[in-house]
Amino acid sequence: MTKITQLSELNLDNTYSYADYLTWRLEEAVELLRGKISLMSPAPNLTHQSISIRLSGILYHYFKRQKCQLFAAPFDVRLYDRKKSLVANQDIYTVVQPDLCVICDPHNWTTKVA
Repeated sequence: MTKITQLSELNLDNTYSYADYLTWRLEEAVELLRGKISLMSPAPNLTHQSISIRLSGILYHYFKRQKCQLFAAPFDVRLYDRKKSLVANQDIYTVVQPDLCVICDPHNWTTKVA
């Protein structure tokens, strides 16, 4: 499959899946919301980063004694409809990159976490 390197190579009216998203090598940061491409905001400002790091510290200390795992950006979070999806990449149409994410069910991690 051809690698997409420019946003202009994509039709913004089309619906894309996570399988499509994996082939993109874009300079712009994008997310998929119900299959539609959404440009992410520019890099966070100092206030945003200050709040994020404080929350990270608080959440890390809380969850280090729990079965939950804290993750910080950037990483892909794939959201899907359990009733409709086979959880295959071509069945996932929403991919976001949250600043912070807590995952409590190890079955939702796609790779082993230390």
